[in-house]
Amino acid sequence: MKHTRKYIADAMQEWFEAAACDGFNITPATLPGGGEDFVETVVPELQRRGLSRTEYEGSTLRENPGLRPVINRYSRSRQAAE
Repeated sequence: MKHTRKYIADAMQEWFEAAACDGFNITPATLPGGGEDFVETVVPELQRRGLSRTEYEGSTLRENPGLRPVINRYSRSRQAAE
C-alpha cells in the first residue's frame, strides 16, 4: 500500500501543479472501507507535501471556501416583522 499511496499522491500533485485541476472528488471504488483507506493513507501523504489542509479555519462548511452564510428566508421575514 505504501507504493500505491505515493503513486496516487504523485499523480494528484502533478495534475494540481500543472493546473489541470483545482480540486478532486474522491469516490471510493469499494464500500465500506475504500474512503477510509484513502483518508488513512493518501491524505497524510498529501498533507506532508503541503497539498491538503491539516485543519480548517472556519467553523462551518460554507466558511472554508469563503462563501457567505445563507440566511433562512423564514428567519429573515420573522426578523423584519419584529
